[in-house]
Amino acid sequence: MSDIEKDVAEITKLYTDAVKDVKAEMDRVDVANLTRKSGDGLFKKLGSIFGRTRTGAADWITRTIPNAIKSGIDRALNALGIGSINRTPLNRANQAAGAAFKDDTYADLLAVTQNMERRTKAAIRKAIADVMREQMAAGVNGRKTINAATIARIRADLGAAADSAIVDAGGRRWKVGTYVDMVTRTKLMQAQINGTINEALGRGVMYATISSHGAKDACAKWEGRTIKLTPDAPGDYPYIGDLPRREIFHPNCKHVITPIRKP
Repeated sequence: MSDIEKDVAEITKLYTDAVKDVKAEMDRVDVANLTRKSGDGLFKKLGSIFGRTRTGAADWITRTIPNAIKSGIDRALNALGIGSINRTPLNRANQAAGAAFKDDTYADLLAVTQNMERRTKAAIRKAIADVMREQMAAGVNGRKTINAATIARIRADLGAAADSAIVDAGGRRWKVGTYVDMVTRTKLMQAQINGTINEALGRGVMYATISSHGAKDACAKWEGRTIKLTPDAPGDYPYIGDLPRREIFHPNCKHVITPIRKP
């Protein structure tokens, strides 16, 4: 398993464990006797879970983004026959890229945590209101407790609230684990590629080839192609910044680039 695969598995587990912990707290709720006071206690427990997740995400970003950029630099140095990253400090472009990728990745993961927290709190508030209404109805109808079907519905709503990371522009609702896997894998690959580009350009190398691994999707037509790393490079080669993102270097894409001195 590559470093990126291990890193993605680690952060995905952090978030899926958070979902499990939230669901466990929801399952322990005494739905029939849910009140504002017990709801406040539940909010505190969930707040601890989300706080722990945010802290873990920040630590993960601090460790993995620089490693991804260094991996990209190392790829450039090896391709150019120069040497090891251990002897090569990050150039200014890669220092700036590292800071930007850290901020962007944290913003993406923070959005997931915030959405989980918002949805679970909304579900709890709705459950409290539903319970109070059903308790009133039970009193009017001469029943002592809320009926089992209502309790089951409220419990199901509470359990489902945690596992929704985000709704994308196309209206697709992502589960937490799937979204975190996709977004972090994409960020790490982008950081790695940027590390390669910046190191190559810093050494006057303006071209690269796209990796090949037998892709079956639209990436296939770009495999092995020579590209420019800067639009000002001579030659009739596509510039990496102009490549269609639906076809290559898209979310979850595993293609990388290898710098070459002459196309």
